[in-house]
Amino acid sequence: MNFKIIDINDAKVKLESGNTVFIDIRDEASYTTSHLPGAKMINDSNLQEYLSTADKAQEHIIYCYHGNSSKSAASFFVESGFEDVASMAGGFGEWSSRGEKTES
Repeated sequence: MNFKIIDINDAKVKLESGNTVFIDIRDEASYTTSHLPGAKMINDSNLQEYLSTADKAQEHIIYCYHGNSSKSAASFFVESGFEDVASMAGGFGEWSSRGEKTES
């Protein structure tokens, strides 16, 4: 495992800094309803394009519903050459249950 696990508090700080890319791997309907501000939705239809155009040196935090699937995705991003990758523990479920800022 060459990725980090980041908690909600640390993720919030990174989101506020504006220097981190947040990747939402939930389904499109969930993303459209609500997601972290500025998060990019990545799925099978746009994954290869993102992998070929993204700045692999920039920090990426990946989140899913509960923080489980994002671990596999984070591992995949590391295997694809990304240098600074984290999975957000608790996922969007914990983020939203704490009343953190979201957008739709």
